[in-house]
Amino acid sequence: MKPHSPADLMRSRRFLPFFITQALGAFNDNVYKNALLLIITFSAGSAMGVNEHIVVNLAAGLFILPFFILSPTAGQIADKYEKSSIIRKVKFAEIIIMGLAAVAFVYDAYWTLMFLLFAMGTQSAFFGPVKYAILPQHLKDSELVGGNALVEMGTFLAILAGTILAGILATLPDAKVWVALSVVIFAILGYISSRSVPEAPAADPSIQVNWNPATELVSIWRDTRQNRAVYLSIMAISWFWFLGASYLTQFPNFAKEVLHGDATVVTLLLTVFSVGIAIGSMLCERLSEGKVELGIVPMGAIGLTVFGADLTFAAEALRIDLTTPALGALGFWGLEHSGRVLTDLALIGIFGGLFIVPLYALIQQRSDPKRRAQVIAANNVLNAAFMVGSAIFAVIFLSLLGLSIPEYFLVLAIMNLVVSIYVFQQVPEFALRFVVWILSHTIYRVRKTGLEHIPEEGPVVLVCNHVSYMDALILGGAIRRPVRFVMDKQIAEMFGMRTFFRLAKTIPICSEKKDPETYQRAFERVREDLQEGNAVCIFPEGRLTTSGEVETFRKGIERIIAETPVPVVPMALQGLWGSFFSHKGRPALTKLPQRFWSRIQLVVAPAVAPQDVSAERLERTVRELRGPLA
Repeated sequence: MKPHSPADLMRSRRFLPFFITQALGAFNDNVYKNALLLIITFSAGSAMGVNEHIVVNLAAGLFILPFFILSPTAGQIADKYEKSSIIRKVKFAEIIIMGLAAVAFVYDAYWTLMFLLFAMGTQSAFFGPVKYAILPQHLKDSELVGGNALVEMGTFLAILAGTILAGILATLPDAKVWVALSVVIFAILGYISSRSVPEAPAADPSIQVNWNPATELVSIWRDTRQNRAVYLSIMAISWFWFLGASYLTQFPNFAKEVLHGDATVVTLLLTVFSVGIAIGSMLCERLSEGKVELGIVPMGAIGLTVFGADLTFAAEALRIDLTTPALGALGFWGLEHSGRVLTDLALIGIFGGLFIVPLYALIQQRSDPKRRAQVIAANNVLNAAFMVGSAIFAVIFLSLLGLSIPEYFLVLAIMNLVVSIYVFQQVPEFALRFVVWILSHTIYRVRKTGLEHIPEEGPVVLVCNHVSYMDALILGGAIRRPVRFVMDKQIAEMFGMRTFFRLAKTIPICSEKKDPETYQRAFERVREDLQEGNAVCIFPEGRLTTSGEVETFRKGIERIIAETPVPVVPMALQGLWGSFFSHKGRPALTKLPQRFWSRIQLVVAPAVAPQDVSAERLERTVRELRGPLA
């Protein structure tokens, strides 16, 4: 099935009402929070009888506190009850909260507004688990990355727009009245859009809600750690929020102290960063080609490190006369090297989008459906903890150790490198998919036909002609689900590739006469993988073709299906004969490369039922798919 484009999703009732609802929620949160902070900072701090710096930090803490104490409960409720009804209740609560806030704004009841900020955090804490748990119920696997990309894009652009609108409203005459009207209107619009969100049945109605958030969080975390890929994805997402909060928090002082800019420069930095994340999120959807492509995550991590480090050097390259008045956005734009600073920020955002979108999709796809919202709730708690941790780290490095803000950005880049290496060592699938994606998208241009014939889940055997040493990498990069490859032992143990194939869980095989133990163990591992519901790919020719033609299929495929009756999907690679990695003319790897970025094609036929499988029939089908030798 061809992956749906973002435009298709935005026209779909399965997605559009939810997208509008979550975007309006993020937008309204930031209008309310930022307008309140601006009004307190510039006009109402003294009226509260407390230093405005204390009030600003207290406000930040009040908004994030509910994520710590209520997310575990919210996750259980999201799994226990139908999700669209939860969304409507949460959005109705927002109308009540914003209605009270409107009255409080008009009557200058600032401590009431602070309490209502806590209430808005509570509302967001209950919306969070539903926000991500509902997507796998409404979207196909091939739409999951695109859906998450749109959600991340919408969230960051809504945060940006809400922040900008708050700044505009706070400067108007009768600012409090305008803010009051705005937050109520957008809350009502959010509720209206939530009325059209389709139903999403309860994942596990039998859940007995544990109202103790501490013990529930420990229970969820213990279960999540058993799935190492999901657990480390949560850690990586939380690290991203650590980085994001670190950059966003430092923008005002970075603009003022380093760039010698005014508030418009802060807005410019925020805009460039947020738009970068939106672009990166949507670029991730394009690069993923309809599957959860973990190979993009290391690409994002590399970009975050490279351009995070370069931001330090770009800022230090600026030559600004600090005795002149503060620069506006246009004045800063005219400085030498300002373009480099903005480009670095944009690229940090873009690679951040590439980093985070596949991780959210992986959590949704690989979590237990009955506890998916609870896992996401645990993720939200850890995200909040890492954001608080970012503030502590900033105090340590900027205040206690006396680093400049550009130097602190360099520390963040180095920390990102260390964290990324750790995560990719613990879950080699990320690095493995990165190598596969790079090779299959640089050396060759692969056109895929008939991928919809490969089932998205469940056991299946894939059979393909064997033309080059790159066959497994090309297939692994093209197919939308993880595949275990059965490969000739000599190829699997090639120097320089042995570690790679081991990480890929390749199954080595050789002739029974040559090594009966390896031969028997290969069939045992194939049987185990199929029983676990995996996709297994074999090359029934048993070796690379020396003529370019599809050679005789061996009988091993018949034994596999006799032992584990599953569907068999025939495939054929076209255009690889004559490449550096094939045996045309001379043995592979012994001649100079003649072709670069070659056009090749993978053609997939409908599955053959187990009872109809024979080596001869599969060979004929693959020959027909391959077509005449080019």
